[in-house]
Amino acid sequence: MTEIALFGAIEIGLVYALVAIGVYLSFRILDFPDLTVDGSFPLGAAVCAVLLIAGVNPWLASLAAALAGAVAGLVTATLNVRFKILHLLASILTMIALFSVNLRVMGRPNVALLMQDTVLTPFYGLGIPDHIVRPLVVGLIVAAVVLLLARFLSSEFGLAMRATGVNARMARAQGVDTDAHVYAGIALSNGLTGLAGALFAQTNGFADVTTGIGTIVVGLAAVIVGETVLPARALALALIGCVAGSILYRLAVQVALSADSIGLQASDLNLVTALLVAVALILPRLKAKASRGAPRNPSAAK
Repeated sequence: MTEIALFGAIEIGLVYALVAIGVYLSFRILDFPDLTVDGSFPLGAAVCAVLLIAGVNPWLASLAAALAGAVAGLVTATLNVRFKILHLLASILTMIALFSVNLRVMGRPNVALLMQDTVLTPFYGLGIPDHIVRPLVVGLIVAAVVLLLARFLSSEFGLAMRATGVNARMARAQGVDTDAHVYAGIALSNGLTGLAGALFAQTNGFADVTTGIGTIVVGLAAVIVGETVLPARALALALIGCVAGSILYRLAVQVALSADSIGLQASDLNLVTALLVAVALILPRLKAKASRGAPRNPSAAK
């Protein structure tokens, strides 16, 4: 694997780390299976691309993309909380609708960003190779998100949100407005995914309606890999694990696709993704089974 391929894998891993954190919020914090991310990711890319072409500041365009993703999350939360539609079905309905919305936003299936300024533009020309600048800038953004989110989830509102996911009935008995916390959590989750879509469009130079396919699988894979590599109960470490899991997942995919002896091609990406997710799911179970089967007293094994 070349140096450019290595940093490229780290770059895309950092972009999808925001998706992993969003998936962690919905699946782990709120216990809310949310497939909206398959639609909110390209929505963020579409909104950002259209605004960049219109001459809007890249940072404002990225913020607008995050807000658009948050609105998509609110739609899913509304279908579930207000209209009592099963969370999984509600997210599928929103995801399907967003495909048409994304086409409306862009006006065509894809938009190129070859000549537009991005959040990366001010950092070019500083004497640092471009393939290193991109992961550095994205890494700083991800680090800021992790710090802010860890602080938010440790606040009173964040603790109430975590309580909602653990036991909604008990949280309501303690006076917590669980509905409001579901709205906020799903909006925040998809807002981060929309921001990831915006960064994806700016780092890759295009936005496409098909970029969201399989986003939920990638996010889940990153979360699972992170929990396997860095098992931790501390919230901050769990968020760091999501980032590490996303990077390791992308590196594993890149290594698999770059190994000539295996004979894999770029078209085999979904196959590699499925295999890696399966392995990440199976290994913890095998480890737990082995630990249960091991004798507790070393002398008993003699």
